[in-house]
Amino acid sequence: MTAPTPTRTGRPAKRTAIDCAARAVFGREGYTRASMDSIAAEAGVSKRTIYNHYQDKEQLLLSVLQESTHALSAHQQELIDRHLSDPADLRAGLLALGRALAAPQSGFEQHFALVRVIFAEASRLPAEVIGGWRAEGPRRTQALLAEHFTTLTQAGRLRADDPAQAAAHFTQLAMSEAYERSFHGALPLPSTELDELVASGVNAFLRLYEAVD
Repeated sequence: MTAPTPTRTGRPAKRTAIDCAARAVFGREGYTRASMDSIAAEAGVSKRTIYNHYQDKEQLLLSVLQESTHALSAHQQELIDRHLSDPADLRAGLLALGRALAAPQSGFEQHFALVRVIFAEASRLPAEVIGGWRAEGPRRTQALLAEHFTTLTQAGRLRADDPAQAAAHFTQLAMSEAYERSFHGALPLPSTELDELVASGVNAFLRLYEAVD
């Protein structure tokens, strides 16, 4: 996702207010319905002030989505590193990771509201928005998983000839159904239901990939 270049440099406080307002308005109203007028009102600035920072609505969406995607990717990298860096119990590590990634992630509610906008309005969104989110979000997370699955395979704990495919399978098996049932966090699942979905997915993943002596 290419970082947008603002048309002019303005005061950081106003830029921050605009970004916060844009995340809220896009998440609440969607991309098509959201207007620069409503974002300006939410931010407490004039529409002209927004155009001092962003040339149009598309560039504003790209910017706020890029920022929140990078923040979430860093958070997910920390989770992956914590649970998969030579875990004493591989199954326990995968269970803990699957649950941490599938559960609503505190502090990222607005990001997942934007993700729901992507799914709801994919046919109307600029291709750069969708491509950038995929590259910096889901694909980056799967690449991080693949790195750890490579290490675990080399250590004789997994048998993943194609770590990238194993990462995709882990995501699909351990997390995707939870995402779908919760509508990407809009309707959080009961804890027991989430645990059952993740455990079922992890068990299936290990049947495919766990190294057996």
